[in-house]
Amino acid sequence: MVDLAGKSAILHQTSLLDRSSTRNPSAPSLTSERAAWQTRYMIRLVLLDLLIGLAAASAAWGARFGRAPEGPYREDYLLLTCCVPFAWLGALAVNRAYELRRLFVGHDEYDRVVRSGLTLIAAFAIVSYSLDYRLARGYLVLAVPLATACAVLGRYALRKRLHRQWGRGERLHRVILVGHEQSVLATAGRLGRESYHGLGVVGACLPRATRDPFPARSCNPARPTVYGDFERVAEAVAQAGADTVIVLSCPEIDGAALRRLAWQLEHDDIDLIVASSLVDVAGDRTTIRPMDGMPLLHIEHAYLKGVRRIAKEVVDRIVALLMLVAIAPLLLAIVAAVRLSSAWGDPVIFRQQRIGKDGRPFQIYKFRTMYVDAEARLADLRHHNDTDGTLFKMRDDPRVTPVGRVLRRWSLDELPQLFNVMTGDMSLVGPRPPLQREVAQYPADMRRRLVVKPGLTGLWQVSGRSDLSWEESIRLDLSYVENWSLTMDLVIMLRTLAAVLRRSGAY
Repeated sequence: MVDLAGKSAILHQTSLLDRSSTRNPSAPSLTSERAAWQTRYMIRLVLLDLLIGLAAASAAWGARFGRAPEGPYREDYLLLTCCVPFAWLGALAVNRAYELRRLFVGHDEYDRVVRSGLTLIAAFAIVSYSLDYRLARGYLVLAVPLATACAVLGRYALRKRLHRQWGRGERLHRVILVGHEQSVLATAGRLGRESYHGLGVVGACLPRATRDPFPARSCNPARPTVYGDFERVAEAVAQAGADTVIVLSCPEIDGAALRRLAWQLEHDDIDLIVASSLVDVAGDRTTIRPMDGMPLLHIEHAYLKGVRRIAKEVVDRIVALLMLVAIAPLLLAIVAAVRLSSAWGDPVIFRQQRIGKDGRPFQIYKFRTMYVDAEARLADLRHHNDTDGTLFKMRDDPRVTPVGRVLRRWSLDELPQLFNVMTGDMSLVGPRPPLQREVAQYPADMRRRLVVKPGLTGLWQVSGRSDLSWEESIRLDLSYVENWSLTMDLVIMLRTLAAVLRRSGAY
């Protein structure tokens, strides 16, 4: 007797494969175009790293031995200087710093560069010890850290150039979102705001029973075109000319359904991305551990203690001290400007109680940017709040002084917080320091922000500052707590400089 259920399954599978064989005419051109610019990007990256390695080795040669060193080791170090750029490329390749999935976004690329520097130092030490060759430590200490720092900065500049192209709508991945309407709206809105991901939403596939998925009353302007249900994803890709499918978390798409979808998309080399429901947990905290054919996602605990935190404390204080010494003339000029624009006796420094690590209160310092009666006038302005949370922000706040507007526009009013970093109440990078009344309204999950020190800057500042919604700023703070690293701090500080120069979201 014929197994009707098995025959039905085979026919269904065959229909899926037949449907997927209808290729998207634009897919080859999209794939080749993407491969072309990615290849050009990779060539630029390799040449940049090669030049950086040569420049760092040459600088170390000149600093350690002078322009025309003499002695028996002259030829040896000349040969070593020529070999360092290729050794640097090898270290980057070994640490997988050229993998496409580690480029373009995130801080994992910079982590790989730092690891490459450590790898190269270890390799030089092992080789010199094995060959009993006395390698000048001054040369090594100068060459490798210089190459590492310049490579991070060079890759950051190259990435920002690409991000600007993405911001203009160039070279974007054309994305089809697959999931429920609320998840699709939220993801489309986030990708629309954060163009540096390089993902442009061109359509969506929703559950079959969905009616009027994106009503006109929705305040979210990112309403992608709906091409059908979950069974029509391959057809949606063809109609929209997409090259990427993102599957959001939904119970209808289990392992078997996801596998069938992958089979349908592989013919046209369409990227398939699965968005994990584990929000804001990423990076090296997550690893896949297969067990009897079942992939298990293992999540490490956040780095809240240990050697990394001690290193962060040391770096915070050293950098804060160096910055205070370097900007001392600027601080004195701001003090004079605030004093001359104020009545006699008005304070130059604004002090306010904020909540720090583990809920401990501390006094935060800022240059005063408002009139002294600002708190008394707050009640009359509450209805002008430009944010949707407990924090009051007003774009044209009449309580701000003329000098204060300039200081806020360039974030110069925040500079006295370097003293808070020196005293250990704050960190250079961390969540935004909240007020007591804000903390009193925190739900249980939001109190997670208080397990680390608040920061002078953070993801909230480099992602839009006052232009962010309350919910978005909280999400960014929690993301920082969960995924912190020293490399991430470095990237945030670089992005802070760019955000200050753009003067976006500062008022």
